[in-house]
Amino acid sequence: MDEKYEIMNLLQVKQNLTKELNNLVYGSIEIRENSSNRYIYVHYREDGILLTKYVGEYSDELHNLLLNNTIRAKELKKEIKKIEKQLKKLNYINEELSPEIEKNIDFAKRHLVDNIYNQAILEGVATTFADTESIIEGGKINNMSSKDVLKIVNLKHAWEFILNKNVILSDTNFPLLCEINKFVEEGFYYNAGKLRSVPVSIGGTKWAPELPIESIIKEDIQNIFNMEINAIDKAIELLLYIMKKQIFIDGNKRTSIIFANHYLISKGQGIIAIPANLTNEYKKLLIDYYEGKDSTEIKKFLKEKCFIQI
Repeated sequence: MDEKYEIMNLLQVKQNLTKELNNLVYGSIEIRENSSNRYIYVHYREDGILLTKYVGEYSDELHNLLLNNTIRAKELKKEIKKIEKQLKKLNYINEELSPEIEKNIDFAKRHLVDNIYNQAILEGVATTFADTESIIEGGKINNMSSKDVLKIVNLKHAWEFILNKNVILSDTNFPLLCEINKFVEEGFYYNAGKLRSVPVSIGGTKWAPELPIESIIKEDIQNIFNMEINAIDKAIELLLYIMKKQIFIDGNKRTSIIFANHYLISKGQGIIAIPANLTNEYKKLLIDYYEGKDSTEIKKFLKEKCFIQI
């Protein structure tokens, strides 16, 4: 694995472990009594300061939960220390983001549900905004297929991946593109993130893309970055190129939008999202683009109706 992406994966695991640790109530248990009741408190250290927290009225169930939490907390701390040692061996340095990029990340996080909903609709997922929000927040939905739910969950994970500070500091390049597709297609294809090796057809057109060749894809992406155009125009070029090339077996539209957003956000330039209510208009323009018609209209559409500048 590329060293940079090994670091990213380690940081993602560390972030997940830390989140789990922070959600646990644990510590040294103290049971206090009065004339009628018993109460449970825990003692713990935070930033070297000894703190005490009231947990609740005593019950065997609560007491056992706290015991198990304390055991789990020790395990998590051990795993986090192990990851920190691995990061040190990889010479990881914690770089700082510019205020513009931090602002852009915050904006993208605030609009996460909206972005994922828009992408889900573009993909043909039968969802509502409310259901999308519930899935992202970990709720259960009974009126959707498990496949559609997984697509939304995968979009959430892909967005969380690119919004990670260390991923934003990384180059928008071919390895990153493959990593994004792995997130998008997790649970659907065993070869997610690998270049497509079989022909595919596109709904609504007889046009079919050629099989992708890695060296050409890498060169073409670099050529886009070398173009003397502004950030949003480069992002649009990237988005359309990946969609048309159909680089992966599936998930190319979702992958391309997130990839283009990584580039925009890493430059502090905003986000690009195709509004759900404009999906049909965009799909028509996309088919025209696939079939070799002038790309001016679809580029204008993306820049004027889908780009949100920070």
